[in-house]
Amino acid sequence: MHVVLASHQQLPAKGYGGPQRVVVALTRGLAALGHRVTLLALAGSRVPEAKVVEVPARKFDDAAHLAPYVPGDADILHAHVPVKPGPPGSNLPPLLHSIHRNLKPGAPAHVNAVFLSRDHARRHGSEVFIYNGLDPAEYIFRRFPKRVQQFDLFLGNLHSAKGYHWAVEAAKHTGHRLVVAGGWRPSFTGAVKYVGEVDGGKKAALLARARCVWNPAQWDEPFGLVTIEAFLSGTPVLGTRRGALPELITPDVGALCDTMEEMVTAAQTIHTRSPEACRAHAQRFFTHIVMAEEYLRMYRHLIETGGLPSGRSTPSVPP
Repeated sequence: MHVVLASHQQLPAKGYGGPQRVVVALTRGLAALGHRVTLLALAGSRVPEAKVVEVPARKFDDAAHLAPYVPGDADILHAHVPVKPGPPGSNLPPLLHSIHRNLKPGAPAHVNAVFLSRDHARRHGSEVFIYNGLDPAEYIFRRFPKRVQQFDLFLGNLHSAKGYHWAVEAAKHTGHRLVVAGGWRPSFTGAVKYVGEVDGGKKAALLARARCVWNPAQWDEPFGLVTIEAFLSGTPVLGTRRGALPELITPDVGALCDTMEEMVTAAQTIHTRSPEACRAHAQRFFTHIVMAEEYLRMYRHLIETGGLPSGRSTPSVPP
């Protein structure tokens, strides 16, 4: 199959860039499964597994504007940015959208929308979703059992919706070491160490060395990419019952809590989770290959029937 992916950002991402990293991972996954990928992206993009076609940013608003850049033998056009469908008879391949954010109430619907989790889909009146996946080779799998004295890690935007203040308050209360990595410059003292925004090898090392990762989301996350980054590193996760997190975190690989007090209690035993269990959980459900296989299922269904099938939840999610 010849898949055309469209992203209005430069690839690979500079800095964290969650959606961009998912697009690159999907490209790798599709290529590893033997499919041809053309990537429509901004100038300067370089992804070895795909043929990159540079497209000006203003062209991503409408499929008709993208048409001159789409190869004539393409089987599917998979957009990671809102794109208006082309006019009838435009000879464009079927169009599918991945929705990487929460849409505002009343926002116009996207053609053939695929959400990032069952919760994300249901909040938008849909049952169509595919979990994000990443390449395990980008992460350091630390096989050694976690120790209680290892530092905890918060990795992400330092915004109240991300709940980083819960992790900070817990560290101040317990005196347990916490490393905070994110794109802001707060002032922390005592048990809390701020290391700034991290990526690449430094991020992988922090994830592998941490006793656990805190993801105390105070909003309904569409997915929660840092959670599977932790699992791929063999590191368990403390999360809240918000958004997609209950679909990602099971008792074997982390803990779900409703309050900061519950998280402090759960943190006392979080290190007892097996690194092998964390890694195996991510490899089963959240790799770039698993994600690519699910998108291929969507592509084929769309080509054959004109519609999309329901998503597949992790087994731990009740019907």
